[in-house]
Amino acid sequence: MPRASLLLHVMLSAAAGLALAGPAVASIPSSSCQSAEAAIPSRAPGAVGGREFAQRVAGLEGAARDAEVRTELLAGDLPPRLRHLTPVTLHGHSADGQPVALTFCVMPDYLAVGSDQDSLRMPMGLPTALQVAARFDLVLPTPRLVDAIYDAATVKLTPEPLPAGDDMRTTAYVVQHDLLIARQRTGLNAADDALTAGHKKDLVLTDRLVHVPGRVAIYGWHRASHQPIQPLSTVHGAGYADYSHGVRLVSRTVYVNGVTSSIDKVLADRDLARVLVDEEAPIGMDSQGFLSVLQQRNPR
Repeated sequence: MPRASLLLHVMLSAAAGLALAGPAVASIPSSSCQSAEAAIPSRAPGAVGGREFAQRVAGLEGAARDAEVRTELLAGDLPPRLRHLTPVTLHGHSADGQPVALTFCVMPDYLAVGSDQDSLRMPMGLPTALQVAARFDLVLPTPRLVDAIYDAATVKLTPEPLPAGDDMRTTAYVVQHDLLIARQRTGLNAADDALTAGHKKDLVLTDRLVHVPGRVAIYGWHRASHQPIQPLSTVHGAGYADYSHGVRLVSRTVYVNGVTSSIDKVLADRDLARVLVDEEAPIGMDSQGFLSVLQQRNPR
């Protein structure tokens, strides 16, 4: 066996040996996510805060508001805390029964406009979410990863639905819901950068977005572990967004039993993909091809 191949064989064998030790193999330090942190522009001095932005888009909904959200996010106008990604691990088994641990680096909260001291979590349609994710070299999560994020969250918030109706899509509802979230966080004395979940439904990736084009997939808003208010749904059009929706982005870097890899390689490997997705929400191709199809079918 050539020296390079022998070295690779030894490394992979060592990784497999670690996997046999069980969940401890996935315990990577938080610093490991620094190398996977998003390529997000720095926030410019004088960038608008959440309160000012809410006033700017008070009368906007849909594509018009999304355009304003996109402009601010792509200019780096989001809280610095969101740039510090947090490790979250999915556990499973390969086809031959060996333990597998996939560790992802995730944003600690949903995308927001503004600073750490003055921000507003903003919902957005799928086209805007995909464009922002692509610019930051990040991706949306899968439903199974959303479950894992909730389980790993050190701050678990209680869902607070507002009355249903046309007002759900207004900025006023977005602001009202953000105030309810802030009140809960204050009551829990939660750190700004703590991994937080339970307060929004996630925009997620699933093959349904290819089979039923022109829709957005949402999932989550957990009451407890594996108990989401919102099961996986593609009932809404791709441009739909209401106050209950959030966009949490995930790095393309993945640690497979502690070894650096990528989400593209994970999805191209049937055994590993089985850990990341489930039968109700499969992704049938590598993420690069999958996301390319989505972006073509959901232009801004």
